[in-house]
Amino acid sequence: MKEFIYGRNPVYETLMANRRQATQLLLAEGAQEKSRLEEILNLARQRKLPISKTPRQRLDKLSDSHQGIALEVSEYPYATLRDILERAEDRHQPVFVLILDTLQNPQNLGTLIRTAESVGVHGVVIPGPRAAEVTPAVVSASAGASEHMLVVQSNLAQAISELKHANTWVVGLDESPDSLPPDQVRLDGALAVVVGSEGEGIRTLVRKHCDFLLRLPMQGKIASLNAAVAGSVVLYLAYMARNQKAS
Repeated sequence: MKEFIYGRNPVYETLMANRRQATQLLLAEGAQEKSRLEEILNLARQRKLPISKTPRQRLDKLSDSHQGIALEVSEYPYATLRDILERAEDRHQPVFVLILDTLQNPQNLGTLIRTAESVGVHGVVIPGPRAAEVTPAVVSASAGASEHMLVVQSNLAQAISELKHANTWVVGLDESPDSLPPDQVRLDGALAVVVGSEGEGIRTLVRKHCDFLLRLPMQGKIASLNAAVAGSVVLYLAYMARNQKAS
């Protein structure tokens, strides 16, 4: 099954990651071949990838944010939990995983994958049906970070059990009164962060598998943060805790 990745950064990162089979590159007629676009074309030529100049109207049918470029590729290559654990081992780091419980919005999924990649998360676990998957819209929202990230589709309860077997602590982001503030939670070491869906949060079954729950203190008039923002904050708190311990 083929699909089109669009936008300059997503296309560039897809070519750089080289995890998908690329079929052809579509370039808008009249596009100026400089900066990031020039880098994309150089990569395509190095791989002898067909480059087709095409009317912008054709690219407009793919997305209104194509930036004059689109790449036809094979479907997203999902990984396994073993791949994530091996990546952590290869880097000689305690495992760092993001678990997303039935997130629905592609923009939120892309944002969280982008944050996860930037703070050194080894992999992201998402459920299979009834949740957002890694589509071209998600690749775009992640600015191409999804192409470098290991993403696993799995039963979340089983994935959490496997991570616990690998001595990983599991923290769920939850606003319930019995959740702990960040200063009472250890976020260094082997860690999996669970972020729930936009409307319902973490499902009961998944919450029961968490070792502890964490809430972000609020002082403003808005009672809660967007799932992607809250998840990104916790990932950065964990990133700082891990780096502080390493130093």
